Amino acid sequence: METTVADVMTPRVIAAREGAEFKHIVQIMRVNRVSALPVVDARNRVLGVVSETDLLVKEAENAPRRAGWRWLLPSTERKAAASLARELMTSPAITIGADATVTDAAGLMSARRVRQLPVTDPANHLIGVVSRVDVLSVYCRPDYDIHDEIVKDIVAGELALDPYDFDVSVASGVVTITGQAASPAVATQLLDAVRHVEGLVSVRNRIACPPGEPPGPREHPTTTDFPPKA
Repeated sequence: METTVADVMTPRVIAAREGAEFKHIVQIMRVNRVSALPVVDARNRVLGVVSETDLLVKEAENAPRRAGWRWLLPSTERKAAASLARELMTSPAITIGADATVTDAAGLMSARRVRQLPVTDPANHLIGVVSRVDVLSVYCRPDYDIHDEIVKDIVAGELALDPYDFDVSVASGVVTITGQAASPAVATQLLDAVRHVEGLVSVRNRIACPPGEPPGPREHPTTTDFPPKA
């Protein structure tokens, strides 16, 4: 079963009310060592996110400048003059549901270039936060778990192959598969299925094919930039 956002998110969320003042927001970030805060209304619904980037424009506006220099773009001048969370925040917030997969979360973070996502229920109430570190926690999965899933669930189960035809070893998330496949198509099917195992870092293909048959691709690396699911 694929890990969901609910499995890895932090349910205790540090958030700012929409009327929170600039200095209070800075203090919350410093005390809690966070780089961004969800902004919520009185009903705990997510309105936006205020980040260090949103706050730094005020300091940039106060920086000494040379004649003719323009430090801020017109789009950020409003934030330089802002003092409340509702004025400083970036809105609408990029959020995700608790039932989304970790792969979905990683894809969204990568595509939108954010470090964390507020987690919301169907009514947009804030119920948690998931960060890049939370998403990467799937790579802490033990090697023996990965090995058992490949041998039992994929080789013997999903593909109905003889597990004695293949030797599967896993070291630090790197899977090496050796053995004899009935055809290149079978080898490719096996490698494609294994490549999607959660927590896997890469797959090394050492599968032999019948004489005269070209072997499958030798290497199937995973990617750290997870594409969003269609």
